Amino acid sequence: MIIALSLYISSIIGTITNGLYLWVLRFKMKQTVNTLLYFHLIFSYFISTLILPFMATSQLQDNHWNFGTALCKVFNGTLSLGMFTSVFFLSAISLDRYLLTLHPVWSQQHRTPRWASGIVLGVWISAAALSIPYLIFRETHHDREGKVTCRNNYAVSTNWESKEMQALRQWIHVACFISRFFLGFLLPFFIIIFCYERVASKVKERGLFKSSKPFKVMMTAIVSFFVCWMPYHIHQGLLLTKNQSLLLELTLILTVLTTSFNTIFSPTLYLFTGENFKNVFKKSILALFESTFSEDSSAERTQNLNSEA
Repeated sequence: MIIALSLYISSIIGTITNGLYLWVLRFKMKQTVNTLLYFHLIFSYFISTLILPFMATSQLQDNHWNFGTALCKVFNGTLSLGMFTSVFFLSAISLDRYLLTLHPVWSQQHRTPRWASGIVLGVWISAAALSIPYLIFRETHHDREGKVTCRNNYAVSTNWESKEMQALRQWIHVACFISRFFLGFLLPFFIIIFCYERVASKVKERGLFKSSKPFKVMMTAIVSFFVCWMPYHIHQGLLLTKNQSLLLELTLILTVLTTSFNTIFSPTLYLFTGENFKNVFKKSILALFESTFSEDSSAERTQNLNSEA
């Protein structure tokens, strides 16, 4: 009940808030590298929120799946796509901050919306390619009691009882888990930490921070990424042990809560930790977005770095 309720609430709030963010970024703001990257980041959250009601309905029916094999595959593939694109775009944003701060001359010459469009295309293609296995392996399974579940069939075989098929499923499951953990969490996490550590060191060295707020933005990005995604990968790792313990149930609940939080509030966290947020919050949503995603402050830091070079 807790899981289903969290999914329903996340879907409603996430669809409204992320839809609003997308509308402002696309139609009310100048198209820049920042707005383009954030638009696609939030869009990755948005597509995930659209399928949460179906998952919640399945949870309310004790994981019974009423929507057929095709939607079972599509929903699982979409969730994987949303996960990979969101973490890849967070990595791309941190790399963009790194290039802008530590390589200002190169950024002035090459950092354009067209360059960012290439990054966006690369992220979507990479995420789609990594999501294909989760589209292929997902199937509906009918048990002896007539219950239908949407689950992974890593051997792509209807023979669920054979020891050979079970061993093959386990091997492929381990391979998928390792690749997903490394490419979908570990590598992006280290990229984000490295980039923001270098940015913070460089800017602090130049004395360009007038307050601690930019550091808060960086720490928020790192902490929220870790907190929101680590429970998910812990739960996926526990599934490999086939241990139906209380810990597995607790990590499932924690995974739903943290990923729901990530879908709804991650975009907003950047707004609340942005510079001059309290002032622009009193004005309008558009002013809030412009203050948070504007490249004015970045351009100013770039000019300062160039003048000191």
